[in-house]
Amino acid sequence: MTDLELAKIISEGAGKILLELRATGLFEGKALGKVGDRMANEFIMTALRETRPDDAVLSEEEKDNADRLSAERVWIVDPLDGTREYGECRTDWAVHIALSIGGKPAIGAVALPGLGQVLLSEPQPLPEIAPKLRVLVSRTRPAKEALAVAEALNAELVPMGSAGAKAMAVLRGEADIYLHTGGQYEWDNCAPAAVALAAGLHATRADGSPLVYNNADPYLPDLLICQKELAPKVLEALAKVPA
Repeated sequence: MTDLELAKIISEGAGKILLELRATGLFEGKALGKVGDRMANEFIMTALRETRPDDAVLSEEEKDNADRLSAERVWIVDPLDGTREYGECRTDWAVHIALSIGGKPAIGAVALPGLGQVLLSEPQPLPEIAPKLRVLVSRTRPAKEALAVAEALNAELVPMGSAGAKAMAVLRGEADIYLHTGGQYEWDNCAPAAVALAAGLHATRADGSPLVYNNADPYLPDLLICQKELAPKVLEALAKVPA
């Protein structure tokens, strides 16, 4: 089984667990998110231990192990990206399964269980750019930089939940630009970045520098995903935003 096939199977399995848990009606809101995080993480960690025992793992829901820093292959996972949205019975949440090789986002699967879809790090057709650009922003905390860029580009705002859902919205043709500057961790964007890059999208830090993974500090605060022809315009507009 290839790494990509494995990532797909694990993301689908975790998504199924989360959907089935929510359907029981035993938990709601934050309690549902907490239990879902734990159950999905247990499934993912067990699957990786059994199928890739020699690889390191960085998971949002596990205590970090510094041994990963000397590993070439590191699985970077977020068992439930968008806990709030999951607990609110929305569809804009995701499961992230990524493999970083040599610090690069090499393999990725982003499951959108609420939509019955898994997007993988493989070549795929890109949607057309909308005549009026659409910029994704947080449902609850839209960053000033994204708002400023949207204004500079005369773009429409598209509020959405999890990082994975927003990143995949660009690939799904629901929006054109995902600019995040409000703080993230490696597990928030490694799988989305891998999928975006494989599809031929632009995926970098907000200053245009490459995304590098498996760092001692997993804090990776910003991200830009868009079609390549839009990247210079976004970066130029962002550079003009007051600090």
